[in-house]
Amino acid sequence: MVDKEAEQWINRYLDAYLVVTRQVSTRIKERILEGLTNDQFMILRLIKGQEMCTSTYLAEAVCVGKSSITAIINRLVEAGMIERTRDENDRRLVYLSLTELGKQGFEVADKQVKEVISPYLFHFAEEDIEKFITMFEKLAFLMQEKQEVETIEDHTES
Repeated sequence: MVDKEAEQWINRYLDAYLVVTRQVSTRIKERILEGLTNDQFMILRLIKGQEMCTSTYLAEAVCVGKSSITAIINRLVEAGMIERTRDENDRRLVYLSLTELGKQGFEVADKQVKEVISPYLFHFAEEDIEKFITMFEKLAFLMQEKQEVETIEDHTES
């Protein structure tokens, strides 16, 4: 059971989270490259940051099923933004990478996303921004760690 103070923190977090994510998503959607969705941008960002990127990695990173990731990947392949490459030693493994068009599109979209978010940062002291981001990263780490433990437990029970 959650005590009253923790319940208030959770409610405050959820209220702020919902406003921020809704506002940021809406503003990004308004500014981002035409035809590129927020989800597609996020997938391009993850592929750019992961050298040997697989659809399994993407599904786990964004906490969605493989079929959802496959649909996004297929649209990005059709748009010429990413390409699939089979591993030479294990043909079952398929790696995803950005094409030149994908790299260019990502850079433009990334710049637009930063233009949406950066004006809000000027309302805070640098140390407050650093502290907030560090704490948010810690929350993300704890959640990923818990997800990994639950995934292992699910597989051992099967």
